[in-house]
Amino acid sequence: MRRAISLRTYFSISLGALMIIMSGILSVVIGNKCIEEIKHQVGSSLSETAYQMADKLDSFMWARSGEIYTLSQLDALHNFNDIKGIQKLLEQLKVNFPSFTWIGLTDTKGTVVASTQGILSGVDISQRPVFKEGIKGKFVGDVHEAVLLAKLLPNPTGEAMKFVDVSIPVIDSKGNKKGVLAAHLSWQSAHEIEESILKPLQYRKNIDMYVVSSKDNVVLLGQKDMIGKPLNLEGLNAAKQDINQWSVETWNDGKNYVTGFALGDGYMNYEGLGWKIVVRQSLHSAYGSARELQAFIILAGVFFALIFSAFIWFMAGKISTPIHNISKTAEMFRLGEQTQVPQQKGIKEIELLSVSLRELLNSLARSETALGEMETVAHHDHLTGIPNRKGLEKYLNIATATARTNGTVLTFLCLDLDGFKSVNDTYGHYTGDVLLQSVSQRLTKMIREDEIAARLGGDEFVVIIQSTAEKAVEDGNTVAERIITVLNEPFLLNGYTIHVGCSVGYAVWNDGEQPHDILQYADEALYVSKKTGKNKATFYDSRNSY
Repeated sequence: MRRAISLRTYFSISLGALMIIMSGILSVVIGNKCIEEIKHQVGSSLSETAYQMADKLDSFMWARSGEIYTLSQLDALHNFNDIKGIQKLLEQLKVNFPSFTWIGLTDTKGTVVASTQGILSGVDISQRPVFKEGIKGKFVGDVHEAVLLAKLLPNPTGEAMKFVDVSIPVIDSKGNKKGVLAAHLSWQSAHEIEESILKPLQYRKNIDMYVVSSKDNVVLLGQKDMIGKPLNLEGLNAAKQDINQWSVETWNDGKNYVTGFALGDGYMNYEGLGWKIVVRQSLHSAYGSARELQAFIILAGVFFALIFSAFIWFMAGKISTPIHNISKTAEMFRLGEQTQVPQQKGIKEIELLSVSLRELLNSLARSETALGEMETVAHHDHLTGIPNRKGLEKYLNIATATARTNGTVLTFLCLDLDGFKSVNDTYGHYTGDVLLQSVSQRLTKMIREDEIAARLGGDEFVVIIQSTAEKAVEDGNTVAERIITVLNEPFLLNGYTIHVGCSVGYAVWNDGEQPHDILQYADEALYVSKKTGKNKATFYDSRNSY
């Protein structure tokens, strides 16, 4: 009896311990994989939010400077003999363009001859940048405080008012400068843009956004106690436009934050002021879900391991009896007694053991399959189902090695949709998502099995085709034109007929070059396509300067 109990205990403890260790290792591996993916998603999300803020701020400033230019062309502003008429016109303009807190017209010497509500009328502003720079040409100044103007304007909040100067010379039909049309934009508009971007992220905790000046990295917009103070972050110096960049940074308060960066370098013909956008989230808030997921996976692994150990204990009792009988029979046979080994009974118990072992292996296989499925999800875009940036990197590792072996080259085509923002604004983001799915389907149908179409984010896609070195540029142009043609065809979505354009930039990778460099070249060519008319393809040639 003792011998049977000892065998059962030893067998149960051995297999139970093995299962707990293997379940623990597998749980840690899966948990770490999930945590890394969550960290990347959080960082990328913050970087994308910063990019959206930079893009909206630049497009807002572009629109306002365009409005001032349009106003300066009005004939009524050229007639300085009718100051009352000009005064009335400026009041109407301010009503129609509420973003401007003050609009004024000066003569060529810098004296305000007419302004909204008569504020600063008759005042000499010739030494202020809004006049000194505006008399030279279109001028957009950085954020600043205007103490005199702030005292004269209504201020219900009581907080220090800040403005952005926009001005342009007023030129009559004969080309003579008559003066300067100057306006002050309230910096409150930036708060409104910030709120519109952060509102969809209310489910995320402790997200802060900052607008930082290009000079000395001084905070222009953000938490009150940080406005006017410089930010000393490594990522600020490396922030680039059109690149999702994030890192874990130690801030002025000594705490660590997941921080996304973006650089505003203008919009259309507006060169921009070099504002940098920073979006941060505390590590505790950003990675809290990751830690909870890791704890859940580990606890679940231990729980199921204990359940399985109890099952092994039960099965060990079933197995130990026939083994004991076989051992007893063998001992009797050694002593010379005539007996037979209970083969039939022994075979049945062995079959039960085989079934248990097969169940154990199947359990491990299912866990490995689940891990593989998680990796597949991590490499594909959740909206369109096509590869994402990580999937693209995985493809490039294989494709470049194959190209080196076969002596072929890869052509990188970067593209994004022309007019996608207006689709979102007009038909809603759901329709925009369906449009991105339809675009992905069309792109996928155009490539071969050994090629790839991937979504980098927003309406940005990458297509990589394989070709010979002699026909790489020709094939790239052919595919680019086909893409433009196919995506120009109308989309019937949710009962709407939607038209979008497509701009493409492409570059050729040869053995010895870095794929990421070629992707950057194709992106630069894409920028040229958008800048020179859109809905066209541009080949990156190192002999040209973009």
